[in-house]
Amino acid sequence: MDTKVISLRMERQCLINKADVNEYLKLYRDTQPGQNVYWNGFGEPPELSFRAAFNDIEFNRTRQLERKLIKGRFGGGTLGWIEPCDLEHFIALYRKPLAKPTEIQLRILELIRREGPLNIQQIKGETGLLVKEITPVLHRLQEAFLIYEDQYDGEWDRGWYKFEEMFPKINPDKYKRHDALKTVLQRFAYRLVWFDAAMAKSFYKIPEKEIRAVLDDLTAEGILTISGSGYMLSTDEKLLSGYEPKPLKFVLALHRNDFLYKAHEHILKDLAKKLTDGLPYDHEPLQYLLIDGEFRGASVGHFRNGPYDLNDIVCDLPDPTSRKDEIVDAVCKANYGKMPQRFMGKEL
Repeated sequence: MDTKVISLRMERQCLINKADVNEYLKLYRDTQPGQNVYWNGFGEPPELSFRAAFNDIEFNRTRQLERKLIKGRFGGGTLGWIEPCDLEHFIALYRKPLAKPTEIQLRILELIRREGPLNIQQIKGETGLLVKEITPVLHRLQEAFLIYEDQYDGEWDRGWYKFEEMFPKINPDKYKRHDALKTVLQRFAYRLVWFDAAMAKSFYKIPEKEIRAVLDDLTAEGILTISGSGYMLSTDEKLLSGYEPKPLKFVLALHRNDFLYKAHEHILKDLAKKLTDGLPYDHEPLQYLLIDGEFRGASVGHFRNGPYDLNDIVCDLPDPTSRKDEIVDAVCKANYGKMPQRFMGKEL
């Protein structure tokens, strides 16, 4: 990829100069829904790893307490955190209406509307249903934006409210999905500088046909410009003509909920498969290696509750050993100091 694009992308991601609070808020808005660290962040606030000049987990914990971040179930049923001011956009993007509600869905919905807020144990007591029967119903009602799970802290005993009680001023029908996509894709373009439809599909979990229709509109309106096989903001095309790329020399091990990973997930799965083909030990990708602004490999092994099995580090650099110490150090930092067993198949 063009060095100017990579450099500007790293700037926009706040990976060259870390974000202060004001810049962080802009970055978070543009990369919503925010998620916590993959696998080991259960119950924790969302985090934009490596990007903040302060402890953004604690910052977002406070935002949760103050309901400045709210929880939802978005693309593919994935949990995430958004700012309330964007709720109408994300309803338009991800609401799955109950076209044919089941008896149990209607029963629990009516109970919450009549008696709520209720936690799962209270619903169990009122209905006699098992937790394993109740939970998927709550998730489905959540996807329809009919109820809201008020997770304002890390506790598990959370209340479920009727949606309109928590958000009485929200109009669920304010935007069509096409229009909401126009908004978020411009933010996506700004933070990635260059992207294609497959990257937008990978991140937003929305059919590529719909994404392409919006990209066509934004291009026709002059907001986006076609650039090779992808797109960039027209303002960025002009900016890049006189842009001097920054020198990049860093290694970061990004988890699998990171914004950059999610935007490249379709590519990175294939990369990891190619780099680990035939390995005789567990080699699920744990983190992906962002080296000088580009994804070039992964730490692989096995996820566990507690320290992961760090079985190997694989990458496609022309001369991996020249960056070995940096890469191993980055993987150790992402895994609380634990040392990987191997580098490029060789014992450490």
